[in-house]
Amino acid sequence: MNRIDRVTAILIQLQSRKVVKAQDMADRFRISLRTVYRDIRTLEEAGIPILGEAGVGYSIMDGYRLPPVMFTKEEATAFLTAEKMIEMLTDSSTEEHYKSAMYKVRAVLRSTEKDFLENLDDHISVLKSNRQRHQVMPASGPLQTILKSIAGKNVLNISYFTHHSQQQTERNVEPVGIFYLDSHWHMVAYCRLRKDYRDFRIDRIKKIQTTSELFNPSHPTLKVYLQQVQKERNLFTIVIRVNKEILPYIDDQRYFNGFVSQKEVKDRVEMTFLTSHLEGFARWYIMFGDNADIISPLDLRKKVQLIVSAMAQRLQ
Repeated sequence: MNRIDRVTAILIQLQSRKVVKAQDMADRFRISLRTVYRDIRTLEEAGIPILGEAGVGYSIMDGYRLPPVMFTKEEATAFLTAEKMIEMLTDSSTEEHYKSAMYKVRAVLRSTEKDFLENLDDHISVLKSNRQRHQVMPASGPLQTILKSIAGKNVLNISYFTHHSQQQTERNVEPVGIFYLDSHWHMVAYCRLRKDYRDFRIDRIKKIQTTSELFNPSHPTLKVYLQQVQKERNLFTIVIRVNKEILPYIDDQRYFNGFVSQKEVKDRVEMTFLTSHLEGFARWYIMFGDNADIISPLDLRKKVQLIVSAMAQRLQ
């Protein structure tokens, strides 16, 4: 990158945030701090109103703008959400180009919009998986409502369908953040009904409404919550062997039940799963249990036997 392009890029970076540290600019352009100071001086000599504070960083006087391209909060949030997905779901070249474009987007935002995005930055995460599959979100999806609630600390009222119990409940929640995993968006929130943190799959939220009630922002960050869940979550390792002819009928559903791997064992296929919902897995297994055997754990066998026994009594 030649010096003219670099100085222009530094100007855009300065406009993308309220304050930018000299070290951040040096790291981004792989230049020394002395070169950063020289480039800043060049911008000042060109009439750019740059404010600098020792130990804090540089900023541009509010009101100075590049050519007038303005975005709404909803549009800016869409850019930020896409940036998180680009970071994890594309190659490094595309990521680099998109980050460059995002600096330009942030540069033309007003201070309130910049604050809005910076507050949301730590509340959106995309977790990479080897089995990503495209999920079509409805046009009126609740992502924007959730993100606005996180930024504004508003309690959400949701109607949620719980898959394992097949029940729909209405609850008030305090959203912490959202993340994308295995083709689905999830919302982590403190559920006032259960008095604990819960992971809500967003496609199972049937109704969502922002309330005027504000909550105390004392929740852990999304990153801290996810790290804690990974340590504390009690996962069951399940191994089953299925007849090959049944595979086409369970191919899609296996990903929603913690599928990890599979291998051929003689004329059958041995499949391994990780799940925290033993009963939910047992009920799914019953759908094709006449063409499969449970290798482990023993608790899964017992759970299936209990469910099948209850079904037999009802049929009688």
